[in-house]
Amino acid sequence: MKHSKIGTQTQVNIHVQSQINDFFNRFQIGTLMHRCGVRKRHGHSIRSLTEAIFILPFIGKNFFRGIVINEDNAFGKDAAYQLLRGTSFNWRRLLLCLGKRLFSVFNRLTNDDRESVLIIDDSTYDRSRSKWVELLSKVYDHSTGRFLKGFRMLTICWSDGASCLPLDFSLLSSREAKKRICESKKDLDKRCCAYGRRKEATMKATELLEPMVKRILSTGIQAQYLLMDSWFTMPSTVITLAKHIKVIGMIKKSPKIFYTYDGNNLDVMAIYRRLKKRRGRAKILASTNVLLKDKVPAKLVFVRDRRKKDWLALLSTDTKLADEDIVRIYGKRWDIEVFFKMAKQHLKLAKEIQCRDFDALIAHTTFVFMRYMFLSYQCRMETDDRSFGDLFYACCDEVKDISFVEALFRILTLACDRVKKINNHCEKTATAFIDAIMEGTIKYFNLSKNKVAFSNF
Repeated sequence: MKHSKIGTQTQVNIHVQSQINDFFNRFQIGTLMHRCGVRKRHGHSIRSLTEAIFILPFIGKNFFRGIVINEDNAFGKDAAYQLLRGTSFNWRRLLLCLGKRLFSVFNRLTNDDRESVLIIDDSTYDRSRSKWVELLSKVYDHSTGRFLKGFRMLTICWSDGASCLPLDFSLLSSREAKKRICESKKDLDKRCCAYGRRKEATMKATELLEPMVKRILSTGIQAQYLLMDSWFTMPSTVITLAKHIKVIGMIKKSPKIFYTYDGNNLDVMAIYRRLKKRRGRAKILASTNVLLKDKVPAKLVFVRDRRKKDWLALLSTDTKLADEDIVRIYGKRWDIEVFFKMAKQHLKLAKEIQCRDFDALIAHTTFVFMRYMFLSYQCRMETDDRSFGDLFYACCDEVKDISFVEALFRILTLACDRVKKINNHCEKTATAFIDAIMEGTIKYFNLSKNKVAFSNF
C-alpha cells in the first residue's frame, strides 16, 4: 500500500515538473532573469535553482526540507541562499516582464467589451515569531485591530475579471524609527536595487502609488481603471493617480474630507443627506457629480450596505460612466483579496522560508507572485475555450450560421433515425412526428413575434 502511494506521488511530481518546465520555456523565464541581472556567478544555472524553489509548495515541501536537507538536489543550500540574497538582482523588473508576457496572452482571450483594471491594496506580511529580521517593525493589522511584527505588503494586480496577475509590490516597514525593531546593517552601494528597496521600505505607501502605476503602464500593460479601497481613496491621492488612469474607489465617511457640491465644501455624509433617494429596496440609492481639489470632476455613487442598515459611497473620476457600471467594475477588486488568501495559505508567503535578510524576503515574495501567475495561466488555459484559437472561432462561426429551427430539425432527424433502427417504426410515422414538431415550432415563433410587436406598439 505504501509503495502504491509513493508511486502516485512520484507521478504527480513528474506531471507538475513538466508543467513548470513548459511554463518556463514558453515565457523564457531564464532569459528574463538574465536580462534582469539575475545571473550565476559559479556552480549551477540560475534556472535550475529557480525551478527547485518554485516547485516546493506544489509538491508539499518547505524550503528546509526541499532545499536545505534534501540530498537529492545537485546543489547545496548555500547556492540557493546566494540566489535569494543577491543585492544586484532586479526582482521588480523580472516580475513586470513576466507579467507583460502573460498579459499579452490573456489580452487576446479577453473581449473588447470587458474592462481590464489595476487593483491596489495592502496586506500584512506576518513575522511575529521573528526578532532579528532586517527592517522588522510593528505593523497595525486592520482585520484584527492589533499590532504585529512584520511588514505591510503594498501590491498592485492586473485583472480582467477572469484572471489576476500580481505585477508589483513593496514590503513596507515603519517610517518611525521607534517602531522598527531591527535596522538595516548591510553596507550597500546606493546604485544597487537592494538600496532602493530599503529606501522604499521607510516611505509612506501613498508616495509609492504613482511610481508603481507609471512603471506598469509604461511596459505596455493596458487597463481602463484603477481600483482602490477606502484606505487609499483620498482626494489628493485620487488627483495624483487620475493623471495616468481613471480611478474608482470606495471613500471614507469622514467629517474631515470635503468635496465641492453645489458650490459648497461638504463631507460625504452632508452630501448624502441633500440627495433625493431612490424608492424601495434599490441597491443604488443615489448619485451625483462633485469636484475635488483643483476642480477635478468626480462622481459619487451611494449604494446600500448589505451587511447592516447603512450605505457605502464609491468615487469615480469617469463621470460619464453609469452608476451600475461603477458598482460592477468595483466588484473586480475582490480578485486581489483572493490573491492574498491564496498566497498566504497555499503558496507559503512568509511561511516557507525564515530568512532574516531583507533581500531574501523580496526574492521569495517574487517567487510566490510568480507561482500565482503560473496558476492563473494554467487555470485560464484549461477553462477558457478561446485558448483553442482558430478552432474556437470556427465553431462559433458555424453555430452563428445555423438558425435555431435548422438546428432543431437536424437534432430531430437524428433522433428519428435512431428510433427507426431501435423500434422499427415506419418512415411515415417518423416523418409525421417531425412535421408536427416543426409546425408547432413555427406557430410558437409567429406568436412570439406578434407579442413582441404588440408590446413595442
